[in-house]
Amino acid sequence: MDLNRLISMIVNRVIGRVVNLGISKGMDMASRRGKPAGDLTPADRQQADAAREAAKRARKAAQITRRLGR
Repeated sequence: MDLNRLISMIVNRVIGRVVNLGISKGMDMASRRGKPAGDLTPADRQQADAAREAAKRARKAAQITRRLGR
């Protein structure tokens, strides 16, 4: 295997993980509407949890759709 190809594979994996982490953090921030976690009222916390669950269901639905498309 070529060294350039090996380095490219490793870099692509690292970049993929970093991008996924950034997306997760961004969705979490959006579900809290930009407020810090300590400043949330119980109603805001409940709504943020519901938004997180909705995002989780959307990810699962996308995963299932991709599997059906194969």
